[in-house]
Amino acid sequence: MKPAIVLLPGLNRDRDMIAAIETITGKKPLTLWQTETEIPADVGLVIVPGGFSFGDYLRCGAIGARMPVMRAVAEAAARGVRVLGVCNGFQLLIEAGLLPGALMRNASLNFVCRSVRLQIVNADTAFTRNYRPGQIIDCPVAHHDGNYFADAETLARLEGDDRIVFRYAEGTNPNGSTADIAGIVNARGNVLGMMPHPENLVEPAHGGTDGRALFESALDLVEA
Repeated sequence: MKPAIVLLPGLNRDRDMIAAIETITGKKPLTLWQTETEIPADVGLVIVPGGFSFGDYLRCGAIGARMPVMRAVAEAAARGVRVLGVCNGFQLLIEAGLLPGALMRNASLNFVCRSVRLQIVNADTAFTRNYRPGQIIDCPVAHHDGNYFADAETLARLEGDDRIVFRYAEGTNPNGSTADIAGIVNARGNVLGMMPHPENLVEPAHGGTDGRALFESALDLVEA
């Protein structure tokens, strides 16, 4: 499966993501600048990386979500292409209407940058099938606006449809997210947004490889 990584002014985890994909696949991924209007037909996974797109003015991800490339990402998602948004990428997917809810300022109002523990709530997705249900993994976070919120109806729908993929493990919620939510998928299951950074734990030099299974799953590098 061919991966592509979205580039926007202000994103700063694009290089981390490119390095992670190259480490896992042995090949440099395609990159998509903000003015791109189409996703190539042979791309099966689009990744929107973290950072501070357009300086996070207005709201985090609000400006970037209106760029042509994000409209192309939405069209690709509608065709069934897998889309992964990490940190600012998660905020962009919400602002683009691909995922429900909102990401508010951390409850502490402080930027958090540390490792947390994540619980795999749903291991039956295209992104998590190489994990075990209930498995606890390490994953770094680095954000100021990662406090996930959704109204009661949306939360009930996310819970009932098994669309909550990751929760912060007990006692490690770094931002006050409702129900300890760290990552969710869309109704179709092909769009995942998450605040933690799995791309920063894909090789032993990182201090662990807990994030690698997510990319191996999404890139069809593991047996279904």
